[in-house]
Amino acid sequence: MQFDPYGGEAARLAADLVNLTEAPEPAELEPLLAAHGVVNRELTAAQTETVWTWSRRLAACFGRRDLDERCDAVNSLLADASSSPRISLHDGRPHLHYSATGADPAAHVRAITAAGLAYVICSADADRLGRCARRECALAFVDTSRNGRRAYCSVRCANNDAVARHRARLRRAGPTGG
Repeated sequence: MQFDPYGGEAARLAADLVNLTEAPEPAELEPLLAAHGVVNRELTAAQTETVWTWSRRLAACFGRRDLDERCDAVNSLLADASSSPRISLHDGRPHLHYSATGADPAAHVRAITAAGLAYVICSADADRLGRCARRECALAFVDTSRNGRRAYCSVRCANNDAVARHRARLRRAGPTGG
């Protein structure tokens, strides 16, 4: 499934922020923002802390959730991001920007991630905001598969889980004798 760069890519940024395991330093966050096309990504320590706190709130939008609950979580994020979408022509083609001109990088990240999650829910399927089914993992991901049935964050986790299930079946079956 293809998402528009502002919606889908921003939702994938949200998933990557959720998957941070500890508060990052500004220099650690910069490559992550760059990988998702965020242009203004030089954050101060205070702005980095704002993004870290925001990432903990984004977590409520991923995984198995009732649709009303997920929409309430995203609506709360949208309200707190308090941005006004606007049409930009900076590259010659009209497209939406979700934060105000001159917004600080943390405000921009908040606005685009909230809008990206809303975009996925409204234009694809809320269940595409998933959590890895492998018990030892549980990373957040945005399901871009054709059928929207992805259960694992990666092929590696899917394979590891399949091997673990196979070995558990062998243990339950006991020795085969010989």
